[in-house]
Amino acid sequence: MNLKNICLFLLLCYTQWLHAENGYELWLRYKLVSKGEFYTSYCLKNRKVMFPGETESLIAAKKELQAGLSGLLNIPYTEEETLEDNMLIVGTPQSVPLFKEQAFHAEINGLSDEGYLILNCTIKGKKATAIVARTDIGVLYGVFHYLRLIQTNQSLDKLHIKENPKLKYRVLNHWDNLNGTVERGYAGYSIWNWERLPSYKEQRYTDYARANASIGINGTVLNNVNAQAKSLRTDWLVKASGLADVFRPYGIKVYLTAKFSAPKEIGGLNTADPKDPQVRKWWKDKVEEIYSLIPDFGGFLVKANSEGQPGPQDYGCSHADGANMLAEALKPYGGIVFWRAFVYQNERHVDRVINGYNEFKPLDGEFAENVFVQPKNGPIDFQPREPFHPLFGGMPYTPLSLEFQITQENLGHAGHLVYLGTLFEEVLQSDTYENGKGSTVSKVLQNYQKTHGISAIAGVPNIGTDLNWTGHLFGQANWYAFGRLSWNPDTSSGKIAEDWARMTFSNDKSVLSPVLKIMMMSRETYVNYTMPLGLNHIMNYDTHNGPEPWHDDPVWTAFDYHKITKDSIGVNRTAKGTGATGQYHNPVGEIFDDIKQCPQEYLLWFHRVPWNYKMASGRNLWDELVYHYYKGVDEVRQIQTIWNELDGKIDRERFEHVASLLKYQEQEAIWWRDGCLLFFQEYSRLPIPANLEQPKHSLKYYKNIPFPHDWKGLYK
Repeated sequence: MNLKNICLFLLLCYTQWLHAENGYELWLRYKLVSKGEFYTSYCLKNRKVMFPGETESLIAAKKELQAGLSGLLNIPYTEEETLEDNMLIVGTPQSVPLFKEQAFHAEINGLSDEGYLILNCTIKGKKATAIVARTDIGVLYGVFHYLRLIQTNQSLDKLHIKENPKLKYRVLNHWDNLNGTVERGYAGYSIWNWERLPSYKEQRYTDYARANASIGINGTVLNNVNAQAKSLRTDWLVKASGLADVFRPYGIKVYLTAKFSAPKEIGGLNTADPKDPQVRKWWKDKVEEIYSLIPDFGGFLVKANSEGQPGPQDYGCSHADGANMLAEALKPYGGIVFWRAFVYQNERHVDRVINGYNEFKPLDGEFAENVFVQPKNGPIDFQPREPFHPLFGGMPYTPLSLEFQITQENLGHAGHLVYLGTLFEEVLQSDTYENGKGSTVSKVLQNYQKTHGISAIAGVPNIGTDLNWTGHLFGQANWYAFGRLSWNPDTSSGKIAEDWARMTFSNDKSVLSPVLKIMMMSRETYVNYTMPLGLNHIMNYDTHNGPEPWHDDPVWTAFDYHKITKDSIGVNRTAKGTGATGQYHNPVGEIFDDIKQCPQEYLLWFHRVPWNYKMASGRNLWDELVYHYYKGVDEVRQIQTIWNELDGKIDRERFEHVASLLKYQEQEAIWWRDGCLLFFQEYSRLPIPANLEQPKHSLKYYKNIPFPHDWKGLYK
């Protein structure tokens, strides 16, 4: 190689390094847009900006706008105080008095505290684009939306966008422990550096706040629901106040998980009985202290009398008694309580699916006005697919907050590409029939705003110290989707996926189309190769990753979740079984109860089905299971093929990251398929068709290893 070629090679390597991407910027990649049909218009409308205001939130919005316009358009950010033609004007009627004189001023007054308008208008004969809100936080949200229009290659002509969030509280429930670990976190350690707080505030905290504000999240619970009482000690509250200071300009309130036994553990009392006057006083004093340090503190999240956590039932009191004690302490400050409904009896004779409903339904109407009861999206535990929790539509006198899991505890951890927007949408658009047809879970949540003045949704995030935040690059899409759906639960998961893909990768259709195809098929693919046809809770007992339908010990058994015998498989939850179908309004309950009407995706959830039962496809149940497991593996391979077509169309670093994880996902999909089918086959005594790829190992092999470490020799 001559000197000239060496120099060109080194220059190419340097250029590739210079433009390498690691995913840290998330969807806020302000890269130069292509100079296509809209570029000239973008530049024309954004060369001059009027953006007065010196509050913390307006300064944050201005910094974001400056970074966005400079990066996306490669033009200098120029602010002017005098009105000019084709100007971008940003603010509130207080910061921009011109807005008070406009015809759209009435619309501004009709906005909520977090709403905003983005519109083309004429002000004193000058053409302008306005981003306007009643509050500074509304302006910030409007700026993020405006930048998203440019990022996703949308026209800035004929704009008249009016946005108000449809749910009031939109909260991330971090499962971060005070020692820096994250329960069910697969993207590294906790991003909260407690040792250095409150003095040292890492840039990552601000970037976290920016990302959340960009999708409308307005609250964050800092610590795990399996709480430590010391998080409420003064020294730890001071640390939390440091994070609250960073988040405040971005409209994000800090919440804490409260351990119910804190009065005993750190308060010096000999009881935590919610009816004890000393206990109630302790909580009131503690809340007063919290608000002295964090004036905009959001409130408490509580896991009580669940999986060993202490709670009011330890003292013969109800969940309502415990929640109302905390609500009483928080009420003078505007704080709220999220009281989790994830409770179940660890008894073999009791169907776990029916526990939450049976425990909380009788308490409907007994909770204080600033309490949310918070069920998970389904009645078991964040499974790859569950029917919606029957408490939605079942507690009209108590506001419920829906809890989703963004972290992929039961969906392959951060090693599997699974877009959860489709799962979230499936739950939100499920019809409860609480008030007749059209009473979707989404509408139930929104209706609490009218009936109780509050509404909420929560998500357990997948965020950690990994450079790309979420471990898997596509895990970012799940964080993004949760935020967008928390703002508007009726948004299409497809639309959200498209926006994320455009902002994360490219507006080029040759990139966009394959990425969207992968995303929209990925969740169903995962269900197919792990727990199809309503199977659930057959993952590894310890790690919750990989198959273990054979797990059986005195503490927990997978057999309670599949009830497999030589004759049939599935759990009878009909009126003649555990009665779970009766917890739903009709016709939902009737449909679930009838094996002929029950949706195939919930078949084994609600019914025991013989191996020779004829399915809608014409196959018997055994062959249908085989079909789905093999289809799942085939679909992972299809996703690999689609992704590989993007080689050279996106940056090398992110391409290789995803490609490598897809190989890993294929190995695990085969592990799931072979392990489950070999186990089921011991009972069905039916063959895997000879024309299919046969398992490479015996069931004994899968039972004796926690993970197929020697996959290189297995799956060539």
